[in-house]
Amino acid sequence: MKRSSGPVVCLSVFVLGWVTVANAEERQALFGDLHVHTRLSLDAWGFGTRTSPDDAYRFAKGEAIPHPSGYDIQLDRPLDFYAVTDHANYLGVLHAMADPADPASKIPGAARFTQEKATVRKRRADYAHQSQFALKHMDLDMKRSAWARVIEAANRHNDPGEFTAFIGYEYTSHPAANLHRNVIFRDSVGPDVPFSRFESLNPEELWAWMDELRGRGIEALAIPHNSNGSDGRMFDTVTFDGNPLDAAYAETRMRNEPLVEITQVKGTSDTHPFLSPEDEWADFEIVPYVVAMWKKSRPPGSYVRNAYRRGIELQESAGFNPYRFGVVAASDTHVSGGSFDESKFHSKIGQFDGTAQVRGSVPISYATDDVPDAYAMNYYRLWSASGLAGVWAAENTRVSIYDAFRRKETFGTTGTRIKVRLFAGYDLSDDLVGAADAADRAYAGGVPMGTDLAAESRGEPRFYAWAARDPRSAALQRLQVIKGWVDDGVSHEQVYDVACSDGGKVDPSTHRCPDNGAEVDLTNCAATADVGASELEAVWRDPSFDRGQRAFYYVRVLENPTCRWSTWDAVHAGVAPRPDLPATIQERAWSSPIWIEPRR
Repeated sequence: MKRSSGPVVCLSVFVLGWVTVANAEERQALFGDLHVHTRLSLDAWGFGTRTSPDDAYRFAKGEAIPHPSGYDIQLDRPLDFYAVTDHANYLGVLHAMADPADPASKIPGAARFTQEKATVRKRRADYAHQSQFALKHMDLDMKRSAWARVIEAANRHNDPGEFTAFIGYEYTSHPAANLHRNVIFRDSVGPDVPFSRFESLNPEELWAWMDELRGRGIEALAIPHNSNGSDGRMFDTVTFDGNPLDAAYAETRMRNEPLVEITQVKGTSDTHPFLSPEDEWADFEIVPYVVAMWKKSRPPGSYVRNAYRRGIELQESAGFNPYRFGVVAASDTHVSGGSFDESKFHSKIGQFDGTAQVRGSVPISYATDDVPDAYAMNYYRLWSASGLAGVWAAENTRVSIYDAFRRKETFGTTGTRIKVRLFAGYDLSDDLVGAADAADRAYAGGVPMGTDLAAESRGEPRFYAWAARDPRSAALQRLQVIKGWVDDGVSHEQVYDVACSDGGKVDPSTHRCPDNGAEVDLTNCAATADVGASELEAVWRDPSFDRGQRAFYYVRVLENPTCRWSTWDAVHAGVAPRPDLPATIQERAWSSPIWIEPRR
C-alpha cells in the first residue's frame, strides 16, 4: 500500500491487482442498463432489428444474439439488471404488421415496411415514411398486445437474487428538441397502456400520470436522457409552457425524476467546454447537436453539472431546487444489446451504423478515379461505446435496486465496470483510507452520495471518496471531486484531484495530479503496462469550504487513456485512424452528488 498525506488530502493507492473494500450494510455494486430497444420500437424495426424483449434479457444474462448487420453480439460478462424500454408511441405496430397471423398484416402497403430482405438503402428511404404509415393504421389493441409482451418478458426473466428485469418504456417528447424519458416500474405490474407523446408532449403531464398511478399502488420513476441534445430545455429556467418555476414544480419533478442519464451512445451530458472552460476533461464524447437534427444544441440547460448549479442558485434565491437528482448511465441500444466495449463497438442503430464504413470510422472506397477514399459523413462518428448504470444495493432484487434509485445511491460509467463511492460527514477520520471496514464506518459517521449534509458550526466536513477499477479495463489514473457553490447568488465550480496513481501527489496550487505517463500505441492499441491504480481513495477536506455557502460535491474517476472505438475500427481494418476524431479516450465514472445545506 502506498500512502501520502498533506494538509487537505489523505489518500491511498493500490497499484494494479484487485483489492476489495467491504460493502457497508452488505450493499454491493450492481451494474445494468435501463435504456434498451427491441423490434417493438418503430425506429428499431426500421433499422433492421428483429430481436425481441426475450432476446434482450438473454443478452443481458450473457448470451449471444444476432445483430441486424449479420454478426452476433455478446457481453464479456452478464449484467445484474436490465430494462427493455421500447418507445410507447407506435409500440409494436410494425411487428404486428409483419406477423401473418395478425390482421394488421393485411393492411394495404404494410409489406413495404416489413419485408425482411430490404436493402439498407431501401430501409433508409422507407424510414422517413414509416411513422406516418404507422400513425395512420395503428390501433390501441396493437399497443396493448405489445405492452403485455414487454411486461411478460420482464416478469419471465426476473430472477430475484440473480438477475433483475424491470418493466419499462420510453416516453419520447420531442417538441423541436429532445425531452425523452425512460419510465421504470418497481414491481411486476404496470398500467394498462403506457403514457406517450400522443397523450401529451409536456413531461409535466407524464408526471401527473405517474402520480395518479402511484395513488393506485403502481410505483414508477422517470429518467431523462440526452439532455445534451435538448437545446437547453431539459434543465430550463421555465416550465414546458414557459411559466416561472416554483416549489410545486420542483417537488413534483423530484418525486418523479430522481435520476438522470449522464452518458450514453448519443454523447456525454456531464458538462461542456463552454460551461466548464477550466475543466480539462470537459470535452469528452460531446455530441453538439439536437437529437436527430443537425441543429446545434445550446449548452446552458443541456448538461448535468450546469443543472446542479442552476438548482442551487434557485434554492438560494427562491427556496426550491428542481435539479437535485442522482446519476446513472445507459446504452440506448436499438439492437436489444448495448455496445460497451470500445474494441468491439457495434454502435446503436442496426444496419444504419453496424459497420465501420457506414459509421464513418473507416474510409469508403469509391469506384472512380477522380474521387479518392472518403469517410461517410454522419453523426454516428460522434457516438460513444457507453454506458452502464451502477447502484449500491443490498441484494439483486427489484425492490432493493429500486430503493437505491430512490435514495440516489447510484453512479454512471462510460461502459466499464468502475465502482465509485462518496460519503461526507463530520465524524469521518483519516484512517478510513486503507481500512477494510471503511464503507461501514463511512455510513456510520456520514452520509452517502445522493443525500444532503447540513453545515455545522464545529468545522468543515470531510469527504471520503473511493473508486475501484474494472479488472477487465484500464487502470485508474486519478480520482476527482467536483464542487459547485453559490456566492452572492451566482454559482461557481472547481475540479479537485484528490488521489493520484503511481505515488503522485496533488499539487496544492493547481489541485492536479502529475501525469502518470500512461500512453497508447495507435498502431495496435497497446497501452503502457504497470501504470495506474486498481483502487484510489481519499479522505479530503475542501480547502475553500464556507459553512455559509450552499454547495454540491460529486466524484469523477478517470482511467488511463485507451483507444477510442473509432481507432479500434481502424486497427481492425488495417488503416490509419480517422484524423479528425479523438484517437484515445479516458473511460470514467461519476457519482451522484452530496448537497451541503448552509449554516447561517
